[in-house]
Amino acid sequence: MVTPARAPLRTDRLRAVNEPRPVTVELNADGAPAKVWRSRDNGGGQGGQEETAAVVETVLEMWRIDDEWWRQLISRQYFAVILAGGGRVVLFEDLVTHEWFMQTP
Repeated sequence: MVTPARAPLRTDRLRAVNEPRPVTVELNADGAPAKVWRSRDNGGGQGGQEETAAVVETVLEMWRIDDEWWRQLISRQYFAVILAGGGRVVLFEDLVTHEWFMQTP
């Protein structure tokens, strides 16, 4: 019998895939995202965070999710957008806390 060549998975090295990152969003007159600011760590995880801004060129789609009102309320407004330079991301506002987040699709 051949032993597996792959190293065993370690739970201390696992991380969430596509975890939402907090961002700051500026809205246009219609209430859609117009500009996004995100923090970028440039110091190896030890302070020194730099903020970068990106203009929203196009809103491709928007939708809302309201769920689990019987446990813990989930209420979010989502926007699939194209940023300046061609990057596609999904922005959402947590309508309970009014915080904004970004994910890559």
